[in-house]
Amino acid sequence: MATIDIGKLTFTHKGDYSGSTAYVLNDVVYYNGSAYIAKTSTTGNLPTSTAHWNQFSAGSGGIWNSGLSIGTAGQVVKVNSGASALEFGDAGGGLESVQTFTTSGTHTYTKPSGINKIRVFITGGGGAGGGNTNSGYGYQIGQGGAAGGTAIKFLDASSITTVTVTIGAGGTGVTGSSGGNTGGTSSFGSHCSATGGEGGDAPGAFGGTQSGGVGSSGDLNLKGSAGGCAIESGGGAQIGSPGGSSYWGGAGAGQWSANGEAGEYGSGGGSAGSQQTDRPGANGGAGVCYVEEYK
Repeated sequence: MATIDIGKLTFTHKGDYSGSTAYVLNDVVYYNGSAYIAKTSTTGNLPTSTAHWNQFSAGSGGIWNSGLSIGTAGQVVKVNSGASALEFGDAGGGLESVQTFTTSGTHTYTKPSGINKIRVFITGGGGAGGGNTNSGYGYQIGQGGAAGGTAIKFLDASSITTVTVTIGAGGTGVTGSSGGNTGGTSSFGSHCSATGGEGGDAPGAFGGTQSGGVGSSGDLNLKGSAGGCAIESGGGAQIGSPGGSSYWGGAGAGQWSANGEAGEYGSGGGSAGSQQTDRPGANGGAGVCYVEEYK
């Protein structure tokens, strides 16, 4: 059987170019920051000679030479900012960390080193549920508090160092003929904000007219849910209504013969229920700021 020599089928890395070394087809050398592959047998012909070599890769510190220092765990090889060489660096683009603010009042967001983008979720405080008044048999129970609105915004964080974060308080519940108090507005600096939900209607107001808060200046601006309506059975039992749910959930439940349940995470408080006892509606939940941080 005849034998046919088809030559080498793989590249052979020969390190730095030397004028005294005899190279053959498909030998690869490193010269002046670039890699070259021999297109024929050659000795003493510089890799810049196109009659003997083809350029395999360009740039200083190429992967064919130890001039590219080893990076740290988790880094990748990428082109540098000047597009002149390769370097190790973070891959970028993934979620790195989060920061959460859930206590009413003023806080400071501080961006960690290396973060380039952030996504902000800001929610206003929930409204309090309406109370219950002991006026005998009749329309004695208030409505559930409405939820705070939510704004969601993706931001280029390259110029951000710190941002003032305001978390709106949940509305406070009251006993008697007054409706629940409205939740406070939350904001992430001047970038985006969300108003609080209105308090539940006073006892005797059928239908529920309270409105949920609304997000502002976000890429997506959401309205909080209104609270539910109170219920009176034919037998005189009066059951408080639930608060409205925020983006995060956590609405307070209405009660029968008990105070309403407090809302959480910007949701509305439930209203109290009872036939013969004055009871307060439940407080709304304080607002929320949740920040996702990306490289």
